[in-house]
Amino acid sequence: MNRSTVIALTALAPVSWGSTYAVTTEFLPADRPLFTGLMRALPAGLVLLALARTLPRGVWWWKAAALGALNIGAFFPLLFLSAYRLPGGMAAVVGSVGPLFVVGLAAALLGERPTLRTLLTGIAAALGVSLVVLKAAGALDAVGVLAALAATASMSAGTVLTKRWGRPEGVGPLALTGWQLTAGGLLIAPVALLVEGAPPALDGRAVGGYLYLAVANTAVAYWLWFRGIGRLTATQVTFLGPLSPLTAAVIGWAALGQALGPVQLAGMALAFGATVFGQLGARPARTAQVVAAVRCEGEGTPTVPSVLDALHAEASALTARRPG
Repeated sequence: MNRSTVIALTALAPVSWGSTYAVTTEFLPADRPLFTGLMRALPAGLVLLALARTLPRGVWWWKAAALGALNIGAFFPLLFLSAYRLPGGMAAVVGSVGPLFVVGLAAALLGERPTLRTLLTGIAAALGVSLVVLKAAGALDAVGVLAALAATASMSAGTVLTKRWGRPEGVGPLALTGWQLTAGGLLIAPVALLVEGAPPALDGRAVGGYLYLAVANTAVAYWLWFRGIGRLTATQVTFLGPLSPLTAAVIGWAALGQALGPVQLAGMALAFGATVFGQLGARPARTAQVVAAVRCEGEGTPTVPSVLDALHAEASALTARRPG
């Protein structure tokens, strides 16, 4: 599968997440963000576990728990808390600095050296999202701002660690996604029960909404996301994130009758341009790609012989593909 196809498939994840707001407001019970997060994560995780039929082994019990907490268990509640406490799309604005968080973490943990081009692209993406979603607002809530920053940092750290740790040998992205969603859902469950009480009564619309969120919006979307992390750089993946608020704005205009003025349209163009530009950076060196592939297929740091074997196999494959 070529690089463009991988990028396009990975981009479907944030596009799907952009529909979360519309589905939540139009189909689901009001004021139950934690229960919604639980219904997104746990059923999807259990279904993926049943399909993959693979459980973590050894150190991957705690690695899966850590990734599940960062990407799902902590991220969902913090995101919903910030959205409820911050006015006028401010939570999305704070979340749009995620690419800059990832750039810093990727430099420290993955050796992906940041460039001026990458930093300027991240700033442009955040500015574009701000123009799309930011509305007139009152005083900012300190707890909401901290929750939004913590949610962004949690997802950013989860993205980078997912790239750094890869997957254990013989385990595909389906199983890895199932581990994380299950771990995250189990983390959310007691918090939802303590804060929101017993589950609400559900009608047909709510059941349909939760099924969509669990299947398309979570199980499929996170599988595509974690699959993309394994094949692209962490920075490339995170620059797809602005597609989520852009999709939400388009759905709001098309389905909910929300207006899009010249400022919002300019912001959409800027954010989308930054997203595309973030995929056009220089590719990592081939040796670094092979080392990452060896790390993903095995456990721990790759040995020199394993890297040399992988490079030799890659060279043989290139020779075989050469015409004549």
